Amino acid sequence: MSAVIQVLAGITGLTLVSVGLLEAFAYKNQRLYPIFLIRPEDTGAVRLWTVNVGFYNIVWGLFGIAGVLIANSGDVATGRTIVTMMCIAHAILGIVLVISEPRLWLSGIGQSFLPLVILWLIFTG
Repeated sequence: MSAVIQVLAGITGLTLVSVGLLEAFAYKNQRLYPIFLIRPEDTGAVRLWTVNVGFYNIVWGLFGIAGVLIANSGDVATGRTIVTMMCIAHAILGIVLVISEPRLWLSGIGQSFLPLVILWLIFTG
């Protein structure tokens, strides 16, 4: 796995962990309304899904970071497979986000862009 792929996978993993933490623990913060579209009166109703979605992103991000670490420990095939799975999942999830809520098109692009670049590098490199 090239250094470029590893750096991009690490950035993707850290981004997913960071966004997941915001989703799980800061979803009530109205400064984040443009990202989550959650109104103050709805925070109680969305708590269950936003915490769960947050932890999904945290776990996927940790998988990506673990894939890079595993590849660097000598098991390149396993590390590349884990990174590939993270990227496939988030490329699809970004597309689903745009389809399900077109107002979040920028978030969907943000969620899919680096994973698609990484996948392109993995499969063409």
